[in-house]
Amino acid sequence: MLALFSQTLGITAPVFAMLFLGVLLRRLGWIDVAFINTASELVFKGTMPTMLFLSILHADLDAALQPALLGYFTLASVAGFLIAWAWSLWRCPRADRGVYVQGAFRGNNGIVGLALATSMYGDYGLSLGGVLAGAVILVYNTLASVVLAFYSPQARSDAWSIAKSILCNPLIIGVLVALPFAYWQVGLPAWLLTSGDYFAQMTLPLALICIGGTISLAALRESGSLALSSGLMKMVWLPLLSTFGAWLCGFRGADLGVLYLYFASPTAAASFVMAKAVGGNHQLAGGIVVITTLLAAVTTNIGIFVLQWLGWI
Repeated sequence: MLALFSQTLGITAPVFAMLFLGVLLRRLGWIDVAFINTASELVFKGTMPTMLFLSILHADLDAALQPALLGYFTLASVAGFLIAWAWSLWRCPRADRGVYVQGAFRGNNGIVGLALATSMYGDYGLSLGGVLAGAVILVYNTLASVVLAFYSPQARSDAWSIAKSILCNPLIIGVLVALPFAYWQVGLPAWLLTSGDYFAQMTLPLALICIGGTISLAALRESGSLALSSGLMKMVWLPLLSTFGAWLCGFRGADLGVLYLYFASPTAAASFVMAKAVGGNHQLAGGIVVITTLLAAVTTNIGIFVLQWLGWI
């Protein structure tokens, strides 16, 4: 338990360090609104798609491609998305519903979930988590594009516009382009992979600095109740329902453990980038990221302890 807590803290502490660095840099005047807008666009259109491409390229598809597990995760994610959307109809102002729903179901699986899966289950966790991350990105970004386009003041909500926004989403393009390279094991030049790694490594720190530079204490107070509500759904209620459903479906051991870690991951930093890109309430999106990342250090450890105590993993 203590070892797992230390591993979780080792992942979340750098995240908060980058958030607070963004706050500090904005206070010092080293970054401004123009920088945040440009950097957010760079992450969304460049560094994050590259990171996703490389993570799928390096995954062991033969060992980790499990249709039943991928199918359950997809169905559970869609169910969680619908639950969050239904709840938002009663809980949220219309203008904030898209950001609220995205924050409540979209986890940071490509970074936090994958890192925890690797820490707990080694190479198997890395392979299974890498393949699952690819499916996660397709599902999460498709659902997020739908709900953000439906409520965004800058995006059209007809079926063709939503479909176009999904197909043109740089994150989804990065995943789709990577699949044939990974399946047929297409080799790429070492210099190109190294350059890609350099570019992709900017993703998390740059996204978190932008979040920190945007969020103010006043904004957190204004969106505090909505951010907390979305955060509790993301970190408590949906992981509880989804993990129990996985157990009922017969998943056990490492498979159930990886599923739980993915369900219980804090809200992805990409949710802030996407909210800002479509003119949504990016301050609310940033607040949800902060709250869920704080909660993750506690809820993840409690969840793992309970699952081990029950003998499910």
